[in-house]
Amino acid sequence: MRMRSARFVIRRARAGDASAIAEVYIAARRGAARYFPTVHSDDEIRGWITSHVVPNLEGWVAEGTEPDPGAIIAMMALDGAMLEQLYVAPAWQGRGVGNRLLALAMRERPAGLRLWTFQANTPARRFYEARGFRAVEFTDGARNEERAPDVLYECKGKEETIKTIDRFH
Repeated sequence: MRMRSARFVIRRARAGDASAIAEVYIAARRGAARYFPTVHSDDEIRGWITSHVVPNLEGWVAEGTEPDPGAIIAMMALDGAMLEQLYVAPAWQGRGVGNRLLALAMRERPAGLRLWTFQANTPARRFYEARGFRAVEFTDGARNEERAPDVLYECKGKEETIKTIDRFH
């Protein structure tokens, strides 16, 4: 399945994308560093993306069509009903890329999705809440590597929710 936009396409991730996926992940997390600590080196993250994320999770990427054709500009990883990762390269944030990936995830998981984000990550929280996700659990962070307070979000799969997400295109 490929979804087209004027500036990017969304497609399934391939093993050869691992390096580019890691760079998007690293850059996006670095850009949001004020909201949560980084506990792994860039090389550790690259190894984890290559050895775990790409081969074991359902991965999707957004690939630029202009001005940099073929560049991976965002990544998403699903594990069952859990949205494990959704990161957009900083230069592409606010352009609808994350929204399109989230809409795809909702279509792929019509029964609903769950995801974790850090409580301090207010931009991510606003993004998900505006698209129908609701907080169902708050923790002190004792169960995550960063030891930062986090929040579990859930969105029941409803046609209305997908329409809400589509409204942001």
